[in-house]
Amino acid sequence: MVLAIAALFITVGAIMTWPSDDDHPIPLQFQSSDGGPLKIYDATVVSQTRADCSVIDSGTPTAEYPMIPTTGGPCIATVLHIDSGPDSGEYAALSIPTNAAQSGSGPASQAVGTGAPDDPQPGQPSLSVDDQIRVSAMPSHNADAPDSSTYAFYDYTRGSPLIFWAVAFVLAIVVVATWRGLRAIVGLAVAFAVLGFFTLPSILDGHDVVLVALVSAAAILFVVLYLAHGVSLRTSAALVGTLASLVVAGFLSNAAIASLQLTGLSADSTKSLQLYQGTLSLNGLLLAGFVIGTLGVLNDVTITQASATFELAAMPGQTRLGAFRAAMRVGRDHIASTVYTLVFAYAGSALPLLLLFSVAAQPVSSLLTSEEVAIELARAFVGGIALALSVPLTTAVAAALVVPGGKQAE
Repeated sequence: MVLAIAALFITVGAIMTWPSDDDHPIPLQFQSSDGGPLKIYDATVVSQTRADCSVIDSGTPTAEYPMIPTTGGPCIATVLHIDSGPDSGEYAALSIPTNAAQSGSGPASQAVGTGAPDDPQPGQPSLSVDDQIRVSAMPSHNADAPDSSTYAFYDYTRGSPLIFWAVAFVLAIVVVATWRGLRAIVGLAVAFAVLGFFTLPSILDGHDVVLVALVSAAAILFVVLYLAHGVSLRTSAALVGTLASLVVAGFLSNAAIASLQLTGLSADSTKSLQLYQGTLSLNGLLLAGFVIGTLGVLNDVTITQASATFELAAMPGQTRLGAFRAAMRVGRDHIASTVYTLVFAYAGSALPLLLLFSVAAQPVSSLLTSEEVAIELARAFVGGIALALSVPLTTAVAAALVVPGGKQAE
């Protein structure tokens, strides 16, 4: 009955918040000078030399290999071979200033600031020959060549390493967990598909962020749990416990955001979103992040509790109350270990922020109550409370479904 109501909620919620195909304003940092999307192409570093910054025609593509005078100046002349786009096959040079350039065009011994004089300045890419990179193309506004572009470093190309680590991840899961691991990987792919093709577009369309997050989370849980663990009473018990815990996490998140007066304006990305999507609720976005962030840890705890309850109930002479009590003892140990996982996961993601504040020469009380840190603390607190409550909730549901002292239905 509970799962039928949840399925109805997902269906109605998805219909109400289904995203449209409308275009959305492109943030300034992701658009070209003509207002369109930023054009990104592939390139390869073919040579590097030290030269005066003034002699490098930075970013201008040429059909011939650029001949740059090697003067030992304070800039690194990095020649690129453009591998894709309208200028594919041509060359472009990038001017990357070193620390020596901070004091003008004098010798490297006049360098100021941190780092070795020959190192690129902070914020500049550290490139080597044969590096695969991505470059952004911007219109050059050259009257003699109105369709030409100038190129600038955009990012490193990480396709091959990412594929390697993805394959290693899939192999490790499948080798150890066999078919169940493979089903878990498929479930993970479905979860990302829900987030990419429903959650994000729906939020950008201006639908209620909290409703979208709850619908997405519930849909993901239905698919992931049954796909990874099979259709059974114990999986259904875990699903009911997870959904109930998710609702609790939603209320707790709302209460935490309101009581701590969190606005979400401390993050630059959130400010950009508010600028280009003025109808977006920042509080709702924070709440959605809290809810979705608890999915993984809740799923882990609830499926363990449901399985433990069913296995303990199969013992001869066992009762529902006895199975509940025994499973709760298992759950208490699980909570104790998972809380560390939850808190340190958030602490790890906020490590650069903690390092920044550690050198801010501010009182600890002031740092802990700043919004940036308070958001991460609130995530950990809400997740921990929802985690703790999920154990008795799931155990009670599972205990109500078991057959005491007998073979359990799958």
